[in-house]
Amino acid sequence: MQNSLKIQKYLPYILISPAFAWLSVLVLLPLIILLYYSFCERTLLGTILPVYNLDSYLKFFSIPYLSCFWRSFILASVTSIICLVICLPLSIYLAFYASAKYKNLLLILTTLPMWVSFLLRIYGWMSILRHNGLLDSLVKLIFHFKLISILYSSWAILLGMVYNYIPYMILPLYATISKINKSYIEAALDLGANPLQILFKIILPLSKTGILVGLIMIFMPSLGDYVTPDLMGGAKELYLGNLIQNQFLLVRDWPFGATISIILIGFIALILVFFAQNKQFTKYEI
Repeated sequence: MQNSLKIQKYLPYILISPAFAWLSVLVLLPLIILLYYSFCERTLLGTILPVYNLDSYLKFFSIPYLSCFWRSFILASVTSIICLVICLPLSIYLAFYASAKYKNLLLILTTLPMWVSFLLRIYGWMSILRHNGLLDSLVKLIFHFKLISILYSSWAILLGMVYNYIPYMILPLYATISKINKSYIEAALDLGANPLQILFKIILPLSKTGILVGLIMIFMPSLGDYVTPDLMGGAKELYLGNLIQNQFLLVRDWPFGATISIILIGFIALILVFFAQNKQFTKYEI
């Protein structure tokens, strides 16, 4: 009896120990190493000198790097908002109007890009948008004029970001909207509410959790994305992900690269803590 009680007492710790060990080795330990490097200094030969100062942090808060951070912030914010605008009507349709026969098919089609490698999707869009690519050839064939190529521009980066991250919005948004009681909408219609009033008074307040989760799931990876801006933007403008990549692989300034990574992780952590502490963003109300 006593042995079974001891097992029950320590069972939660036993169950969580594999996940804790995994996260400690692959998440916590790399963060500690990054934090250590951020207080070091790079020598002229590219080696690491443990001087333990804040020079790398002070270096980041200068105009060139702050403008890079602001550019990445704007790109991530616009990407998140566009994904929300696209996915909100689709989620409402899937939740309330799509038949069971086509609902699963549409969900599969919206998440189908996730079955393909992230890099292959980007190269696919590059082949479509490039000069004499698929889009350019179709426009010349149908309309008989040359299309201005948007590849290696900010518009191409935005297009690639939205395409790659849109499944991360549709899934939590649909999961939340599908749980809304349809009787609320039927009652609103009986009381004479128009579609916009139903959207802003019923659907949006009751789907705040899904909207918040979708925005966070898109904003966090897109803030540090370096593959899409590098390939589809032609590396013409510097974003945070590209800046970190350059510091580690090209400049070999690991302390400054670690500093940028720590600041980026800290900024995202502050956002998560802010929304976690404010229950008004996650509670259901009507």
